Amino acid sequence: MKTVPRQWAENEYKASSSWLMFKIMSEFVDGFDRLEQIGPCVSIFGSARTKPGTLYYEKSVEIAAALAKEGFGIITGGGPGVMEASNKGAKQAGGVSVGLNIALPHEQYANPYIDNDKNFSFNYFFVRKVMFLKFSQGVVLMPGGFGTLDEMFETLTLIQTGKIARVPIVLYGIDFWTGLMDWIKTTMCEKEGNIHPDDLALIKITDDIEEIVEIFNTHYSSSSLKPTF
Repeated sequence: MKTVPRQWAENEYKASSSWLMFKIMSEFVDGFDRLEQIGPCVSIFGSARTKPGTLYYEKSVEIAAALAKEGFGIITGGGPGVMEASNKGAKQAGGVSVGLNIALPHEQYANPYIDNDKNFSFNYFFVRKVMFLKFSQGVVLMPGGFGTLDEMFETLTLIQTGKIARVPIVLYGIDFWTGLMDWIKTTMCEKEGNIHPDDLALIKITDDIEEIVEIFNTHYSSSSLKPTF
């Protein structure tokens, strides 16, 4: 019996995908032009569901403020939770506060602590992710969900494969991250051999805000501040 290939449902698919390319290109061009003017930044990732007054919200404020005082701008996804807290910390410390926002079915709105001229809006996750990774001189990951893990492993993969420069990757919250880190070390690395032991050195885990600042200052005492690719 002859196999019949499946077909796209819409006859207009090819035409619409061509116009889609122009929309994607325009987001890249606008993002590159604007973000390269901002200067060295640190991206802080974490749950959009973290509430004001909770431990990780308030620690996000403190971490962002501490890094802003060292001259780093703070980039977040622009929404609530850890993103709002981090923009708040940057703003309170008199630092640069950037939001890379995206329209989502729930949870996402621009928080009020983003600098007025640094509130970006994206339609495509992959364009937004490129902006995070190109213009961040490191990442701090607070407790979060799938999106936070996505950013963590994306950054690790690109550093591991030499596609972006090595930058600090710091996990804040030892209680939250220890289970994952133990699995990465014992199962992924030692048991299965899916990563090299040296790859473990890409990640730092801490509950000490001063240590986070030291990690960034030490790294950039011998590395240039520039986009990662």
